[in-house]
Amino acid sequence: MKHWSYMGMLIFTLCGSGWLEIVLKTGVLRRIKRAALSILPISILFLIWDAYAISKGHWFFDREQILGIYGPFSIPLEEYFFFIVVPLAAILTIEGVTTVKPHWRKGEFGE
Repeated sequence: MKHWSYMGMLIFTLCGSGWLEIVLKTGVLRRIKRAALSILPISILFLIWDAYAISKGHWFFDREQILGIYGPFSIPLEEYFFFIVVPLAAILTIEGVTTVKPHWRKGEFGE
């Protein structure tokens, strides 16, 4: 069961903010292309950094806490998901807050 630790954290993170899409109708998932254009460029840069750090021994993943499925550059599947799930959760949270407090959107993000 410990192998599911990292994936469990990602699922928990997604559930923790995913409900905002359903309850508050934030519309993030309806605009998934826009979210992807925001998330993917920086995720690619972080994955390149991860690959470098892993190859040099600066960074590693506890094999007991991951599923053991690896993608390119010896990066665990969970790490690829991390760079999608966490930024998506942040976007969902920001959109949820500004849905409840629309005056914050104008003050912080402009029109």
